[in-house]
Amino acid sequence: MTHSTPAIVILGQGSLATARHIQQVYPAAQIHGLAGRVEGADVVYQEFGTFLRELYQRDVPIIALCAAGIVIRTLAPLLLEKGAEPAVLVIAEDGSAVVPLLGGLGGVNVMAREIAAGLQVAAAITTSGELRFGTCLLNPPSGYALADLELGKRFVSDLLAGHSVRIEGAAPWLNQAQLPQDPTAQHLIHVGSTEREASAYELLIYPRSVAVAVSAGIADLPGAVRTALKQANVAMQSLACLVAESSEMAAANVREAALELGVPLRFVSGQGDVGALAQVAVPGAKVVASDNLAIAIAEHPLDVAHIGRSRGRLAVIGLGPGAAELMVPVVKAELARATDVLGYETYVRMAGPFRDDQVLHCTDNREEMQRARHAFRLAAEGRSVIVVSSGDPGVFAMAAAVLEALHESNDPEWHRVDLEILPGVSASLATAAQAGAPLGHDFCVLSLSDNLKPWSIIEKRLDLAAQADFALAFYNPISRARPWQLGQALEIVARHRTPETPVVLGRDIGRPGQTLRTTTLGALTPDQVDMRTMVLIGSSTTCVFSHAEGRQWVYTPRWYGQKPEA
Repeated sequence: MTHSTPAIVILGQGSLATARHIQQVYPAAQIHGLAGRVEGADVVYQEFGTFLRELYQRDVPIIALCAAGIVIRTLAPLLLEKGAEPAVLVIAEDGSAVVPLLGGLGGVNVMAREIAAGLQVAAAITTSGELRFGTCLLNPPSGYALADLELGKRFVSDLLAGHSVRIEGAAPWLNQAQLPQDPTAQHLIHVGSTEREASAYELLIYPRSVAVAVSAGIADLPGAVRTALKQANVAMQSLACLVAESSEMAAANVREAALELGVPLRFVSGQGDVGALAQVAVPGAKVVASDNLAIAIAEHPLDVAHIGRSRGRLAVIGLGPGAAELMVPVVKAELARATDVLGYETYVRMAGPFRDDQVLHCTDNREEMQRARHAFRLAAEGRSVIVVSSGDPGVFAMAAAVLEALHESNDPEWHRVDLEILPGVSASLATAAQAGAPLGHDFCVLSLSDNLKPWSIIEKRLDLAAQADFALAFYNPISRARPWQLGQALEIVARHRTPETPVVLGRDIGRPGQTLRTTTLGALTPDQVDMRTMVLIGSSTTCVFSHAEGRQWVYTPRWYGQKPEA
């Protein structure tokens, strides 16, 4: 049984440790903590009832660490349609109890057992059918699909009322169940891929045992697949995957067809026509050819992961400044799905924790192009690869190197990789947010490192940007190898700014031990800055004022020159 990524919801700090244990069971799940009561959660929410109902209405599985009564009262107004609900579980704060509340048909009992195993406790399963028979007939395991839920409910009710049943077809998990079997029984569980109408006494379960080999040249590909299956008398529920030639890996209509049909897409290399493609994809299967499609029908559910390969994926991600709560959700989801993670070791460690099956490739910070090429080689093998940057990957980071490696490559496998750049909160924006809004108007971001560009270019850009009255953000402001450059940069800026110009210094913002200082251009000296400091220099309009709490706010107003009338 598969389910979408759950949300772990906690109300108090005492639940956080248990939530982290549950997160090891579901690494992609985020911990949502109540604002003002929980520190260290992945996401903060403001009001429990509103938030929980929103998750439920979005069909997100919910793992709530609180009393069951709170969840029941919160969700009661939404409990309208039995069977259409997401999984909802409540867990004791100390992890001593795991109770599935809702979503028996959404895999809640499977989740309860998974969580209970992770917490080393017993799950409180109360579903009558599952308790009586040792399995949920209405929620078959992965590899099987139920034909009709409403008919299934009546069928299970009959069995609970004392009727016996016979089984037709291969269903190994049912052999382990405690069903009241009788070879002469009127009630029948039929397991097979053939499309058929169920009688009032039948429960139809379809094994996902069918693969369809397709070609990108087919118009209305999803419609063609449905028509071919219908003509072959094969149930749509038995469709396990589409298979295509590797050369069509980048074909949009093939990918879109798989998405519309709700099945994985696998690729096999150099097989010629679709009939040969189907035979190689599913050896030993019965193959039925139909109008540029070929249907491979196996006797048992297919292990799709071992059919050809998937389209390789390469995501270049930004971790943000370092704090988990400042990492964008799409990046967390990408980290959870990755098979391989590449990057400078410091940044890779920041991206963890990782599962045991995820492979880490840590390299020196100066090996950007080698890292980018290595990432493409892995992704071209069908792996899901991440290249890690701190901050935003497009700001003095790995996105440019990855795109340069692809631009220079003539390898068609690299160009078929599913490439995506996922943003992060850059150091300049994180520091600016801590200070207020020093970058609230036009600003310029510069790196003072001359490793990849001449210092003469840096000097020219500094002079022009300062002359244009941009607020300035300095990355890589100083290092042991470049102790003099920040001093020269400040001299250049000082030609166009007054000594009273506000300056913000943010060191390790978003990481443990972060510091934030406000000073002026006239008071700033290079010894106040190191390589881990972000330097923000205001424009001529940047303002500083003190707050009642004793801190200073820095901002650059949106207006310029004449202040608009209120």
